[in-house]
Amino acid sequence: MFALNSAEDSVLWGAPFAEEIPRSKPVESPAPLPLTMQDPAQKASVPPPTRSGAGGCSYILRFISGKYQGGEFPIVADKPIVVGRSSDLDMVLVEDMVSRKHARILMQQDQIWIEDLGSTNGTFVNGEKIKRAHLKEGDRVLIGTSILKVLNSEAGRSADSAKRDLENVAAARRTTQARTMSGSIEEVPLPDLLQLFATAKKSGVLVIRTESDDIGKIFLRKGLIYYASINDLDDVLPMKSIFRMLTWQKGLFDLDPPDEREFPNEMNLSVQGVLMEGLRQLDEFNEIRSELPDLNSRLVLSSPVVPPFKDLKPEELDILQLAHNYGHLETVLNKSAATDLDTVTIVLKLIKSAYLRPE
Repeated sequence: MFALNSAEDSVLWGAPFAEEIPRSKPVESPAPLPLTMQDPAQKASVPPPTRSGAGGCSYILRFISGKYQGGEFPIVADKPIVVGRSSDLDMVLVEDMVSRKHARILMQQDQIWIEDLGSTNGTFVNGEKIKRAHLKEGDRVLIGTSILKVLNSEAGRSADSAKRDLENVAAARRTTQARTMSGSIEEVPLPDLLQLFATAKKSGVLVIRTESDDIGKIFLRKGLIYYASINDLDDVLPMKSIFRMLTWQKGLFDLDPPDEREFPNEMNLSVQGVLMEGLRQLDEFNEIRSELPDLNSRLVLSSPVVPPFKDLKPEELDILQLAHNYGHLETVLNKSAATDLDTVTIVLKLIKSAYLRPE
């Protein structure tokens, strides 16, 4: 099977393929809003709701990406949190993509709700644009360039102190970095992150840096993927680079400004299509990975070659030629115009049919 311990190997596959690509959590179907979030005329004749007891859950919103990354804001029962750019709101997010009054969050009887207030750029929960939705622990909310995660927490922090802390976090980040959006792909897995950017129609360069010093780049234009690379390798096709990055489980990401360069082999792909194909290839690759030689193995022509070349298909002859010209499996994978899955499938066939042998 593939050895996955070297930096060279991580360029190809990243984390072990036995780990499944994280899938986004579905957003629950919208339900009627709590009474305190409805129009005043609708609730005038209804008695106020009962407050949560002392044994109720306490939650916080933790900023896991954006200029307020690292900040936290408590969710207090029956106390709405109005989020927006205006300085007189409960949670103030000062950035261009946030509307003056953007969204409202409320917890009643341990149930958390979020409502978009007609914002220009929308509010998203787990990659889905919402008008109103129920939130639960672990859900991720995208407002502007900030991603907030709902977490269970000890009670006791005031909203006023949290508001001041957010201002301090933003001020500190302004002095240390100019990037608009950053975080960890352990907190926000790459498939989830791409879905968020696609739904929000983001433009820019998503840069992922792994612990093994690999640097992946995914180029986005209005939510569509048009190019990708790993370590700026020109001989690895963009689609192949994306599929390899989707296996990465650890690393830091930044959303850099758009890159105006023109690239060869530009694409125009939907994120959803890329993720579906990536998951399919991952599942099929896991079925054969135990049969594969090490990435550093040399592939040499059998001597003599007994089976006739005329029995091979054109794409199989192409892989055979690459193996003859370059030798190492890793280089064959990089040079092949086929996907990594198709390439290793052909390599296995050539080995089993005695055209090639690994050394």
